Order: sequence, then structure tokens, then C-alpha cells
Amino acid sequence: MDPRDPVAPVRPPRRLPDAARLRLDRALVLVLLAPLPLIWLGAGTAFVHLVLGVLQVGPLWWRRPRPVATFAGVAAASAAQVLLVDEPLWSQLAFPVAVYSVARFASARAGWVALAVAGTAALVAAVDWVHPPAGVSPGTVLPMVVLLSAVVVTAWTLGTLGRVRAAYVDGLLERNERIAREAAQRVALAATEERARIARELHDVVAHSLSVIVVQADGARYAAPADPAVAPAALAAIAATGREALADMRRMLGLLRSGDTGTAPVPDLGDLRRLVDGDAVAHRLVGLDRAVPGAVALTTYRVVQEALTNVRRHAGPDARPAVSVAVDDDGVAIEVRDHGRGAAVVPGDGGGHGGRHGGGHGGGHGLVGMRERVAALGGVLRAGPAPGGGFVVSARIPL
Repeated sequence: MDPRDPVAPVRPPRRLPDAARLRLDRALVLVLLAPLPLIWLGAGTAFVHLVLGVLQVGPLWWRRPRPVATFAGVAAASAAQVLLVDEPLWSQLAFPVAVYSVARFASARAGWVALAVAGTAALVAAVDWVHPPAGVSPGTVLPMVVLLSAVVVTAWTLGTLGRVRAAYVDGLLERNERIAREAAQRVALAATEERARIARELHDVVAHSLSVIVVQADGARYAAPADPAVAPAALAAIAATGREALADMRRMLGLLRSGDTGTAPVPDLGDLRRLVDGDAVAHRLVGLDRAVPGAVALTTYRVVQEALTNVRRHAGPDARPAVSVAVDDDGVAIEVRDHGRGAAVVPGDGGGHGGRHGGGHGGGHGLVGMRERVAALGGVLRAGPAPGGGFVVSARIPL
């Protein structure tokens, strides 16, 4: 946890990635389908058994994205089985899986409907499958009804519990995020009030020091004609007071810097390595040891920082940022490229796309601020969609 973070983040429970879940569903379908040809060939059953098995198991391929349609498909194939086959099939295992899928991935109402349909199907299946010599009676059908109902009720219960738990966890995560935002806002307000207090204290310190300097200067000016030896002492006192005021002002201005603490130095080219290291950012940094004006170094750092911030905020979870900074005798070349969502949002000013990287109509000013910083030093900044997808920010700052 970041010590500046007022609320510890809640880690969501570990869940399989979407791709792994998809592979799991596909594997389930293949496992249920694999015995069907063997049963058909080995037991010498009718070809309709094989067809019904495929129709019952096949819809499970889409059980997560379309649980209601999956259940409808399995239920329809099971209803056809009642008309065509008077015995249970291996593929009947798909029915409780479909019930579970509706209860887990669809709405509560859809889950109740699926349970009602499953209960009716259990009764119909028991009557269709049980053929005692004395004929069908409640005593002969009831055990089968109880068994089949227990299976589908268990599947429905497990799915409902999973859906309720997922909704509860999502609610907890959302609540934690809201509390974290509110805490961050409170911290920001407190920091603003503290900076205002420091600004008032800075005014008092500088005003007091300037008052002392004015008094010393006036005293020396009036006393110098009568006693010239007074002037050196007064000038020494003025110099000492000025140095003390400058030191106090630097310390307090350091506290007033947004996002910094204490008297952190202004970033330079050397800080670029710290900015890109350890952040899964591919980078190529050349010539950072060259001497460049402080304004150029600061602008280079801020352009890279703002571009990476925009990648994290807007490029999507699969974006792969790459940073290139090259310093030569003529200037500094900067390029920050990603392979994320590109400029698919609101177009921005100039070559940008405001809604994604700030500036323009998106409400942010990151791209505009970068362009103004670079232009103030006689450079040029370009931003726009990258060939092959993604977005690229490039700049050239002359020396």
C-alpha cells in the first residue's frame, strides 16, 4: 500500500481470466460429447440417440455469454427426447449444467423460471423412464422424481449462491472504491487548506524580513553621513536577513508544490529512468548524460510523464507503452507510443484526440499543456493515431 493512500485497496478474489473460462467451457462440452459415438457404436443404439446427445450438449458451448438461450436449447432437446426415446441418455448431464448456468450467469427471475421448468421436466422424465411390470404409479415414480429434482435443485442452488456471492463481492469493491475516492478528496481538501496556511505564513515571513531590510537600509542611509562605519554593519545585516528570507521561502514553496513533499528538486533527464523503470514500459533512453538547459530537461520529463499517464488512463488494459528519448547536439527527440485503443474517442485539438489524451473537447488539458510547453522552447509536438493501431506522441525540442 502507498503510505500516502488513505484507504487500503481491497483485492478482488482471484478469478480465472476470460480466455481460461472459455477454454474450460469448451473442454466441458468436449468431455460430454466424447462418449456419445462410443456409446452409439458399442451399445448399438439408434442414430437418434447420437443426434439427441449432440443437441443437448452442444448449447453448453455458449453457457456463459448466453445462459438463457443455452438452457432453452437443452430443454428443447430434452423435450424431444421424451417423444423419441423412453430411456435416459448420457447427454442428460447437460440439463443440470444448463440450470446452473442460468442461475449463475442470468437474472434471478430467469433462474426461478429455469427451476420451475426443471421441476416439471423431472416429473415428466420420471414418468417416461419408469416402466414397472405393474404399471406407473405414484409409488414407482416418486423415487425417480425425488432423485431428478434433487439434482436440478442442487445445480440451481449452487448457481444462485455463486451469483449472489459475485454480486456481493462486486458491491464491496465498488463501496471500497467510493470510500477511497471520498478519502482522497478529504486529503486533497486538507492539503489545500494546509497550503493556504503555509502561503499566509510565507507572506508573514517575507513581509517581516523585508521590513527589517527596509529599516536597516533607511538607518544606514541616514547615519552614513555622520558615521560611515555604520554602513558595513547595516549591509551585513541586510544580506543576512535576505539570505534567511530566501531560505525560508524555498522551504515553504517546496511544501506548496502540488504532488511533492518537502523541497523535492525539479525533475531532470536523469529522473526519466526512474519514471520508466519498474512500470512494464519498454524504453530507449540515449544521451541523458548530456548537459541541457533546465527548462528543456523539465519539459522532456513532463511530456513523457503526461503521455504515460494518458496511456494508463485511456489506452485500455492491454496497452503496451514504449518510450524513446534521444539527446544529441541539436536537440531532444521524444516518442511515446502505445498499442491501445487509439483515437477512437472524441477528437481533440490539432493532431490529438481530446477525449483520450486530454485537450480539445475531452475536458482534460494534458495534450494542450504538453504542446504549449514544447512550443515555448521552440519545439514541435505531434500526437495522433499510430500506424497499425494505438496512439503516438512525438516531440522535438531544439537546444
